[in-house]
Amino acid sequence: MLSHAAIARAIAPTPVATGEHGANRVMFKQFLQADALQVLQIDATRVAGVNENIAIILLAAKFGVPVCPHAGGVGLCEIVQHLAMFDAVAVSGTTEGRLIEFVDHLHEHFVDPVVVHGGRYAAPRRPGSGAEMRAASIEEYTFSADN
Repeated sequence: MLSHAAIARAIAPTPVATGEHGANRVMFKQFLQADALQVLQIDATRVAGVNENIAIILLAAKFGVPVCPHAGGVGLCEIVQHLAMFDAVAVSGTTEGRLIEFVDHLHEHFVDPVVVHGGRYAAPRRPGSGAEMRAASIEEYTFSADN
């Protein structure tokens, strides 16, 4: 955290965006207290579930730091759309200065794939994590000892 803080001071006013490897709210609290990041890039699957994600989003709001979720892996785009919506509606009250990383592949395997229109995410259409996979995809790619 202190190394990130030194980098942030050295390159100011250019903001430091990091966090996709952060494991829990304690780490993020230390990053925020040290002013070691100016854009928090939470990885929804690396931290311990919905409650931990919400705690980190709330910490970022307390420190006035925007959350721009990391979504570079399979299914992450589907999951973080809900977190970004929660932040915009219930915490920060804005999408200004918020971005979500987007990888344009494998969305066809999800029941409610993320949708991007004109470079902007459309609101999630269903409740839940967004990671529900299509039964046909699961069946097609499931390995069994019989194969």
